[in-house]
Amino acid sequence: MGSGEIVRGLALCCTLAMALAGSIHHELKLELASEDLDSSYDYKDALGKAILFFEGQRSGKLSADQRVKWRGDSALTDGKSDNVNLLGGYYDAGDNVKFVWPMAFTVTLLSWAAVEYQHEISLAAELNHLRTAIRWAGTESGFRVGDGNSDHHCWERPEDMDTPRTLYKITSDSPGSEAAADAAAALSAASLVFKRVDSNYSMKLLSKSKSLFEFADKYRGSYKGSCPFYCSYSGYQDELLWSAAWLYKASRDVKYLNYVVSNQGWSQTVSEFSWDNKLAGAQALLATEFYGGKKDLSKYKTDVESFICALMPGSSSLKIKTTAGGLLYTRDSSNLQYVTSASMVLSVHSKTLTTSRIDCIQCGSVHFSASQIKSFVKSQVDYILGNNPMKMPYMVGCGNKYPMQLHHRGSSIPSIYSHRSKVGCKDGLSSYLYSNTPNPNQHVGAIVGGPDSNDHFNDRRSDFSHSEPTTYMNAAFVGAAAALLDETKVA
Repeated sequence: MGSGEIVRGLALCCTLAMALAGSIHHELKLELASEDLDSSYDYKDALGKAILFFEGQRSGKLSADQRVKWRGDSALTDGKSDNVNLLGGYYDAGDNVKFVWPMAFTVTLLSWAAVEYQHEISLAAELNHLRTAIRWAGTESGFRVGDGNSDHHCWERPEDMDTPRTLYKITSDSPGSEAAADAAAALSAASLVFKRVDSNYSMKLLSKSKSLFEFADKYRGSYKGSCPFYCSYSGYQDELLWSAAWLYKASRDVKYLNYVVSNQGWSQTVSEFSWDNKLAGAQALLATEFYGGKKDLSKYKTDVESFICALMPGSSSLKIKTTAGGLLYTRDSSNLQYVTSASMVLSVHSKTLTTSRIDCIQCGSVHFSASQIKSFVKSQVDYILGNNPMKMPYMVGCGNKYPMQLHHRGSSIPSIYSHRSKVGCKDGLSSYLYSNTPNPNQHVGAIVGGPDSNDHFNDRRSDFSHSEPTTYMNAAFVGAAAALLDETKVA
C-alpha cells in the first residue's frame, strides 16, 4: 500500500468512526469546548512575555539592548579555569547553574517554535527576539557550569554569586549520550532558524551538530553530570532518535533517515514529553515525514498518535487525567512543564494533520479531529493565562493577579542597581527566601510550576515545586502560544 493509499485509508477509518460513534463525538466536542465563552486571551502578548523571560535568565555580559533592567552582568569567568570560553547561556530555573542538558532541550523547543510558526511569530513582531534568545544560549554543548549542591544551599543574586563555577564535561571515557545528543538536536534545530538570515552561522551549527551526534552515538553511556538535579531515567535512546530526526530535518541527509528507520524499535508509546524523555517530540517530527511520503516511518506516526490518545479527555486509552478545572496533571513537581511540552507536541501534530488533510486520529472507539486537538491545546494555554478555578494567570506580569513570590534568586532580592551592597548566601536565605513579601523585581513572562491536583496554588517562594520557573517550561509555551496566534483577541 502506498503512502497515498495509507492516508486515504486513515481518512476512511475516521469517516466510518464518525458515523458509528456520533453520540460519543458529540459529547467529546462539548467537553473540549467547555471553556468560558467569554474568555479571550491575547496570545501575542503572552508570546512576547514568554520570550522576554529569557532575558531575565541570561548569564554573562549583558547586551546594550537588554530589556530586563533589574539584571546585571554575571559569571564573567565561566570556563576560564579550563581555558575555554563559556560565557553566556541561561541559568536553568530559579538557580544560578547552567545545566547543559535541559538548556539544550530549551533551545531545541525555541528553535522548533521558530521553524514551525515562523510566519505567525514574525507577524507578532517577535521573531527577532526569539532568534536572539536562541543565539544567547551559546555553544557550551559539552559542559555544565556551576556547583549545583553549593548553589542550592545558597540564595544569591547572579551578580553576587560566589559559589564554585565548577565545570563538568563529557569525554569518551566519561560519556553522556543524552547531553551530547540533545546538544546536537539543539544545534541542528537552530541551524534551520538561521539558515536564511545567517548562512555561515547556520552551517557552523549544523557541522557541530553532526560531530556531537557521532560522539553521542559512538560513545554510548548515560549522562551523570547533572545528578541529583537532572538524572536520566529514560536512558539515551530517545535523545539519539530526537537528535537524528532533527539532523534529517536540517540536512536531508538520508543516513539520518536510515538511522531512525533502523532504530524504530526504540520508539514506544509514552505519556509525557520532557527534558528527560524526548520520544514524543521525535515521533511528532517523524510523523510529519511519514505524511510527506516516508512510509517506513509509520511506527513513529502510530506512537505519537498514541501519545495524543493518552492525553485527550474522553479518549478510550486515556493515561493522563485532567484536574476538575481541566488541567492536564502528570505529576506534582512543576506540573506545568508537562502541560506546556505536551501542548507543543499536540499543536505540531494538529498542524500536520491539517496540512496532510487527515480528518482525525483514532483512539480506540473514539476519534479526534485536528481542530479538537487544537481546541484542547487552547484550553491548556488559557488555563495558564487565567481561565482556571483560582482565576489566576500562572505567568508573571499577565493580568492583575499572578504569582508574586516567584522561587527565583535574582527576582526575589532587590536589584544590584537599587541595592549596591552584596547579599551573601546566608543573608539571602534569612532575609529573602522565606520572606512573605512580594518579589521586588517582576520577572515578566516567568511561568511557575503551577497548581496542585486540586487546582489550588499557594503563592509561597519556599514552595519550589509549584512556584519555580524553568527555561524549558517557557520554551514549550512559546510554541503552544504561537500555534494560537491566529485566535488572539483583537486589541
